[in-house]
This record gives sequence, structure tokens and C-alpha cells, in this order.
Amino acid sequence: MSTDSLDTFAVLQTAESIARQAGAILLQYYERPRQANHKSTSVDLVTEADTASEAFIVAALREAFPDHRVNGEEGGGYGPPPDQTPYHWWVDPLDGTTDFAHRFPVFAVVLALSDPDLNPILGVVYDPTRDECFKGIRGHGATLNGRPLHVTATRDLAEALVVTGFPYDRWTVEDNNTALFAHFVRRAQGVRCVGSAALDLCYVAMGRLDLFWEKKLNPWDVLAGALIVEEAGGRVTDFDGGRPAPVHLGERTLATNGLIHDEALAVFRLGDAAPLPGAQR
Repeated sequence: MSTDSLDTFAVLQTAESIARQAGAILLQYYERPRQANHKSTSVDLVTEADTASEAFIVAALREAFPDHRVNGEEGGGYGPPPDQTPYHWWVDPLDGTTDFAHRFPVFAVVLALSDPDLNPILGVVYDPTRDECFKGIRGHGATLNGRPLHVTATRDLAEALVVTGFPYDRWTVEDNNTALFAHFVRRAQGVRCVGSAALDLCYVAMGRLDLFWEKKLNPWDVLAGALIVEEAGGRVTDFDGGRPAPVHLGERTLATNGLIHDEALAVFRLGDAAPLPGAQR
């Protein structure tokens, strides 16, 4: 199924409008008393804002693009069966739910459009607290509120500001990113953890950060941001330096300005698993 006939610029404009309206919904919930439920673990949260934002986004996308498949983080798939459309939306209605629940103002609405193989076509990441809208179209660059984006020129990991996050099962598995965190703490100028993978990727694209790594992410977490990084001149691979099939990209994602990528890959070769407290080696 071909995607050649799609007017990507018009679709991106519609996606931005939807993301901005969803962001306004999030802000309506932001100052309310905290109401969060647990999903897979005690650190995997969902709020009323997640579900309200996703309901709006899904309805808006289905109205605008009835022949497109819509995949939401909270509610599953909507629209045509996956094998009957070349267009697949990936929606994170609130990336950074834990931040949101604690009134820590780093969260975003994320929309990505891909082909059936999850190759991203375009992406939107909207931060409503800063009114920052990151956008990208494959082959046409990336922007922040209309201004072109480009990654940094940092050439040494020791001068880099890097960012990561930790999986929801980090309390119960050894493959929890803590060993890699320790490696980067000893080698980078600074390491941050702000709680939104999509914004982390966009910050690499715009030059606030030089490097992002994380594991166990989903398509709605990484497709939009990875596209924006690449369109801003950066590089996105797995921890071995290869480019896996897009469906597997979120399993182990490394995004950099490209100049420190090889140095970062050397860090991953040191090992990325740490024993749990009391575990026997």
C-alpha cells in the first residue's frame, strides 16, 4: 500500500491543531487534585487526563482521517484493520504521566503517523506548559514553533548533557538501566531524567541535550521524536549502532547529535544490567 498520495503538510497541520487542543485539555486537569490509577506496576500510572486527552485525539483523528488506523496508548486500536490501510497513527495522549500526577511541568501530547511497517511519516510533540510544538516530516526537516531545528556540535561525551529514563519494571528486573546510568554519570558532563521520552528526543533535536538513551519504550513513545531528531541532523540507532525494524526501535533507543554516537556506543559495550539488591552473582 502506497503512501505517496498523502498531502503530508496538510496532515501535519491538522495533527498540530489536534495536539494543541489535547494540550489544552491536559492543562484543565493539571491543577486539579491528584487522581491517578496504577496500570502494570505501582510506578505505571494513568490519570483522568490521559483518558480524556486520548478520547479527544482519537475522535478528532477518526473524523479527519476516517481511512487511517489510530493506535492509542490507553485504549488500543481504532478504525480500519491494520492490513487494510497504509496509514497508522500512534498516540500518546500524555507522555510524562508521572510528572503530570506530581505537578512536575514536563509532559507532552505525542502524535506520529507511520506506514504499516512503522516507518514514521510525520510527527508532532506538543508541550502545553511551554507552548512548544515540535514537528517533523520525513525528508522535510523539523521545526519548533516554525523555527528550523538542528542538533548540537558537541564532539566529546565529557562535554555533553545527556538524558535517560527508567522502565516501569525497574524494581523487579536486573535489566533496568541503572548500570548504564552509572556508566554515563562517570563519562558525561551531566545526566538528566525528566520523565518524557518524546520531549527528551525533541530536546536532542533542538540542542538542549546532546544524547538520549532509554529501553523498553513503545511506538507512541519514540516514533515522533526519533523522526524529529533525524530530520534535525541527528542519529538514532539501537545500543549496538544498528537500525532495527521500527517496531523494535523502542526496545533500546539511542539518539545523539551524531558526533558523539560512536563514543556512546562504547559505553553500552560496558554492560547494561545491574544486580537487584541482595541478588547473587
